[in-house]
Amino acid sequence: MGIKIKDISRQLELSLLTVGLEDVMEREVDYAYVSDLLSDVLANAPKGAVLVTLQTHINVIAVAVHAELTAVIFIQNRMPEKSVIEKAEQEKILLFTSSESAFKVAGTLYQLGLRG
Repeated sequence: MGIKIKDISRQLELSLLTVGLEDVMEREVDYAYVSDLLSDVLANAPKGAVLVTLQTHINVIAVAVHAELTAVIFIQNRMPEKSVIEKAEQEKILLFTSSESAFKVAGTLYQLGLRG
C-alpha cells in the first residue's frame, strides 16, 4: 500500500512546479530513487517511483518518461527552466522543488514508507 503524491508533497513541504495534474497528485507510490546519474535511473529506478535529484535539464524528463516515473523532486532549491516544466506537464510527470538535501528528502520518504 503506497502513499499519495499529494501527501508526500505536504509532508515534505514541497513546492509544486507543474500545474493541471491533479489526477497525478492522487496516485499512490511505493518507491523512491535517488540519483544524479540518469543512466543509473534508467537502469535501476522502479516503475512508478519518485526520483530525487539535483539535475534539472530536459533529459530528466525524457528519463522519467522512459522509466515510467511518477514524479521528480529537485533538491537544494534547484529550479528547472520553463521549457522543462512545460515538457513535464505535457508528459504528466509531476515536478517539485525542495530546499532540503537529497539525504533529508530520502530519509523522510523512507519514514513515510517508500522503499528503493
